[in-house]
Amino acid sequence: MESIWKKTVEIPKRDSLKEELHTQAVVIGAGMAGILTAYLLKQKGVESIVLEAERIGGGQTQNTTAKITSQHNLIYAYLIEKFGEEKARQYAHANQKAIGSFQKIIENEQIACHLKKCPSYLYTTEQNRVQELENEALAAKVLGIPAQFTTETELPFTISGAVKFEGQAQFHPLEFLQELSKDLTIYEHSRVVQVEGNTVRTEQGTVEAEHVVFAVHYPWQVVPGFYFLRMHQERSYVIALELPGDQPHMAGMYLGVEEEGYSFRVCENRDKTVLFMGGQSHRTGENTSGGKYDNLRKHAREWFPNCSEIAHWSAQDCMPMDHIPYIGCFTSDRPNWYVATGFEKWGMTSAMAAAEIISDKIIGHKNEDQEVFAPQRFPVTALSKNFTENVMQAVKGLSKQAFSVDEYPKKCPHMGCKLEQNADENTWECPCHGSCFGADGQLHSGPAQHGL
Repeated sequence: MESIWKKTVEIPKRDSLKEELHTQAVVIGAGMAGILTAYLLKQKGVESIVLEAERIGGGQTQNTTAKITSQHNLIYAYLIEKFGEEKARQYAHANQKAIGSFQKIIENEQIACHLKKCPSYLYTTEQNRVQELENEALAAKVLGIPAQFTTETELPFTISGAVKFEGQAQFHPLEFLQELSKDLTIYEHSRVVQVEGNTVRTEQGTVEAEHVVFAVHYPWQVVPGFYFLRMHQERSYVIALELPGDQPHMAGMYLGVEEEGYSFRVCENRDKTVLFMGGQSHRTGENTSGGKYDNLRKHAREWFPNCSEIAHWSAQDCMPMDHIPYIGCFTSDRPNWYVATGFEKWGMTSAMAAAEIISDKIIGHKNEDQEVFAPQRFPVTALSKNFTENVMQAVKGLSKQAFSVDEYPKKCPHMGCKLEQNADENTWECPCHGSCFGADGQLHSGPAQHGL
């Protein structure tokens, strides 16, 4: 179950690290955030080495729907209410700037990655949620984002209202990474097993660096940072539908605000037009009965009856307590460690914002948007409910009885939570912190660092 991106691009392989090296900065993780950080560091005159446990772009980046947008669900009215207009403006500016930064890099490096400028829409089919969308459009305008409320969309069903953001974009993420990574020093199949001070150890090599960047989707360390208490992971599903040549194609990108809302975007794939339809999100470990792909297919047959499915896959996202990524210093007592995590479902612009902020920090420049993303913030207004939920979920997972002897999986090697089966993916997921394992026990994603 590979994504369209993975099916159409094979990034050349790199060697694994088998020696001791010294550099100014080491970036752990070669996904979008890690590669962008290394690229910007190089532009700013800082030598870096990237260490990747598997393949470049082989984690969550290859499973994204690749929307380059500052429209992050119902975020801006919430940010103004909870954190004030100044910090909300920082969040808006960082993500709006990210769209332009992608375009600038693509133009400067002459990268062919199917970049397309297009509008992005939040929509609702429920009349009682229209006011939320009107408030969101107003909040976005106040913060400098070109937004407007509308009832006109290209969707094949009736909506009650939508918020339209102009000037957003979409692209092929692996085509982008393939070109951007060419001139960077990257070691693949070089899983980091220990970080102590300025020393980063892999299974066969070592890197000494003045600065250490954790761009690993979900930091595996229990301490310092306690990130396992500050976010959880969710899985969502995508089916790719080939559109008939005579069928009108969507020009925009779409996301429904309801719990069962759906995501849509169109891409070009080998001279064919393909529609991505996504949704069916759930917390990891909560899909034991399956049926997520079937639900997507049911609605696809209703809304796009002449389309044929050519691929399906799932993605996993780190969900921070206050809906704001953790970008900046890893902890206050590790001034030369940096982290980029908690991107929720908005990895593209969040990755660019993280690369900008962290590369600025490394060269001693204060980024104008860094404060709102600081991992050391204390979001009292958002903390109590979500923090309690995360703790209770962890306690629930830890307190469950272990599997019987005749059942293959046991406990997650990260912190010992009982694993739950995902029937749609034939995998085992940690309901506490989101680690995922194949039916054969192989590690698919962390924070666990090894298989079962």
